[in-house]
Amino acid sequence: MSNSPVQVFSTVGESVQSANKVLRNTYLLLSATLAFSALVAGLAMAFDLPSPGFIITMAVYFGLLFATNKLQNSAWGILSVFALTGFLGYTLGPIVSAYLRFLPNGHQVVLTALGTTAVAFVGLSAYAVKSGKDFSFLGGFLTVGMLAAFVLGLIAVFFHLQTLSLVVSGMFVLAMGAFILFETGSILNGEQTNYIVATVSLYVSIYNLFTSLLHLLGFASMDD
Repeated sequence: MSNSPVQVFSTVGESVQSANKVLRNTYLLLSATLAFSALVAGLAMAFDLPSPGFIITMAVYFGLLFATNKLQNSAWGILSVFALTGFLGYTLGPIVSAYLRFLPNGHQVVLTALGTTAVAFVGLSAYAVKSGKDFSFLGGFLTVGMLAAFVLGLIAVFFHLQTLSLVVSGMFVLAMGAFILFETGSILNGEQTNYIVATVSLYVSIYNLFTSLLHLLGFASMDD
């Protein structure tokens, strides 16, 4: 026997409510982690703490990311999210301090990167919510693009290739913008049902978007 219209509408309504709940919880947790990350970054700057270095950063990041995925369905997952975002906030402290210290217009560069990141995230998120479009088609592009950018980024770091590094930053700006659309869309479509995983995905997108813009703007500033 086929489902009645009442049953169909009820199921659709429950799906929409569930998606909205995940989206709301994601944004609440994301706001809290961004504030916590900013606080840690500020403390790292205030105490002039050193950068942990590329290898340690990658090891701790992937370790905490693995732990968060393992704990995503428990209360410990929230603690793991704050540990991950707090650590990434700590890594931002020395980066931002370097721009403020070595660039004559460092404050302008940092504020411009920060403002552009905020406007981009809000704008892309609002577009994904209001349009209701399915952005799942971006999945394949993002997988290939982010893998390529990561590999090229490693090459640029180890061989000190400035031009390639700038290209990678440009790739990350485009990829992170697309990923914000993809992740927000996956929540609204009910494909992403875990707000802890969604929060980490969006936070990492914001982090990479900000650092990539900072790199591009900083280079443009030095070129001027």
